[in-house]
Amino acid sequence: MSEFTEIGPNRLRRNSLGLVAVTFMVISAAAPLTGVAGAMPLAFLLGNGTGIPLTFILLTLIMLAFAAGYVAMSRHVINAGAFYAYAARGLGGSWGGAVSIIALVAYNTMQFGLIGLLGGVSAGVFGGFGITLPWWVYSLIAIVLVGVLGYRQVDLSAKVMVVLVGLEYLIVLIVDFAILGAGGAEGKGLAVNILDFSALTSGSLTAAILFCLGSFIGIEATTIYGEEAKDPEKTIPRATYLSILMIGIFFVFTTWLMIAGTGADKLLETIGGLPDPTAHFFILAETYTNPTISMIAGLLLVSSLFAALSAFHNYIARYSYVAGRDGLLPAAFGRTHDAHQSPHIGSVVQTIGALIVLAIFAGLGLDPILNMFTWISQIGTLGVIGMMGITSLSVIAFFAKQGGGSPLSTKILPAIAGLIMAALFVYIFITYGDLTGTTGGSLSWLLPSLIPAAGVVGFLLAQRLKASDPARFAKMGTNLAD
Repeated sequence: MSEFTEIGPNRLRRNSLGLVAVTFMVISAAAPLTGVAGAMPLAFLLGNGTGIPLTFILLTLIMLAFAAGYVAMSRHVINAGAFYAYAARGLGGSWGGAVSIIALVAYNTMQFGLIGLLGGVSAGVFGGFGITLPWWVYSLIAIVLVGVLGYRQVDLSAKVMVVLVGLEYLIVLIVDFAILGAGGAEGKGLAVNILDFSALTSGSLTAAILFCLGSFIGIEATTIYGEEAKDPEKTIPRATYLSILMIGIFFVFTTWLMIAGTGADKLLETIGGLPDPTAHFFILAETYTNPTISMIAGLLLVSSLFAALSAFHNYIARYSYVAGRDGLLPAAFGRTHDAHQSPHIGSVVQTIGALIVLAIFAGLGLDPILNMFTWISQIGTLGVIGMMGITSLSVIAFFAKQGGGSPLSTKILPAIAGLIMAALFVYIFITYGDLTGTTGGSLSWLLPSLIPAAGVVGFLLAQRLKASDPARFAKMGTNLAD
């Protein structure tokens, strides 16, 4: 029996997830329908318009460059701490400690922001059916359901995610092929040159990249499930590349058809003239299919957000578990449930945190989308981009010490990916106020500063561990059998 199929106390549930389960759990964080219906109209309008499909091609290549080093190192590092373990093994325990706390802050803020978005969207969707409830009621229900799934064994969450993400893809593809079959706007809208470089550089390419990049956030999580995957040395690399390609191809195809369905010459005028730009996809669905498909898409948008919430909850619980197991957090976090073998302590703590944040925003009467989602979620984006940059550097450092691997996958591509992530991190940090509508207030610098502050806290926790237990510090981020 291999080290990764062993069942023991305080171990995650081994051999629980195959290639399909890992892939769909990762894609659920990217929330395909949420990206299509929520982010893409804004990407068209505020970004580079008809250049969005080519932007996705560019980002897919960047993500594949990042994945080259990520996958190369995944064959040596199988640890639910993912980014944390890579940093600890490549750059040392102090960097690992910093990344560990950054991850907890980043994924928690993403989760908190999505809780607000789900509440606001659900209130609108179900209000159309005559069900009038405050937005926070829907958020509360989601928190409880996600908490129950996170507390139990991981394969239960996987089964739910496969179904929900599968339905998301299905409804979008139904609309896509309806537009394709109709020939686009006025039957002649398909002649859109998605490789037109002038379209790529029109408008704001930076804004387009930031909106589109959110559709890939979560692809890094394949390694989070490494300890629970079947044959992780093969499953994790395959799931990483498969996730990137599925997301990239899907969004290139769908954004091309959203442009074709509207008409390239009318795209910005049409979206800009809508009271709510996020209604664009649903208008296309009703125009090219029927009102029933549009209604189903609205319901699936709610389930899409729920799937993303569940995915980030799982990430947080596993990072908490590894931090407890390795001595950064109290030992209780490093224990698993006797029956479910789930990281239940981290799951419960995260659920309590979500309830507190929900109570604060609801109690203050703040808007779930304009405030709770917009203010908080970009903190998570900033954190993930920062961790991807650090991870690329970690890959280079790891193989410089370890040896092996091709220069392309262990040096050149990680260096390119790392430089791009570093540039994006600096840009988002500097322009955070403009991106979130907090310009002119203290929130414009306080909120993004949570990420470097988390890194400092993590660094200090690692230093404390180094002083109290040097042997344990030296083993930070190692595999179970190391």
